[in-house]
Amino acid sequence: MAVGAGHSGGRVLTLDTVVRLRRGLHTPTAPLRLPVPEGMTAPLGCDAVAVPARLGALVLPRLPRVGCVYADDAHWWWIVPSDSDCALEWPAPVRYATGALIPDAPQAPGLIHRPDGKVPYTPPIPLYLALCRVTGTTPVWSRPVSA
Repeated sequence: MAVGAGHSGGRVLTLDTVVRLRRGLHTPTAPLRLPVPEGMTAPLGCDAVAVPARLGALVLPRLPRVGCVYADDAHWWWIVPSDSDCALEWPAPVRYATGALIPDAPQAPGLIHRPDGKVPYTPPIPLYLALCRVTGTTPVWSRPVSA
């Protein structure tokens, strides 16, 4: 299929060319990584758990220990050890970000909580349980098993 400029002898564009031109307008940007604050170490690697901002303030007081928390207008991000999604189905609308990478972010969110100590982590199991509570989701290990 080709798109022409009428009978004026103008340039003919194929559908492939139009698609290629459209893709060229939206060059993907590299995802941003949540930084580990200066003076802290992440010996277990870093992933992040993103929660809609409206739920962030509900989750925070339910946690026995809070690690680094970042926020923007849309989400709150908790730093957790790498592979904290192993055997867990994080409840919707939570997003799990391997490598603490934030896709499609124009800038990194701001640090709103920094824990005392040298590690940036929020313990993932208490975070998971708090998120299940505020989203009304049954934790994966409490669900009935079908045979």
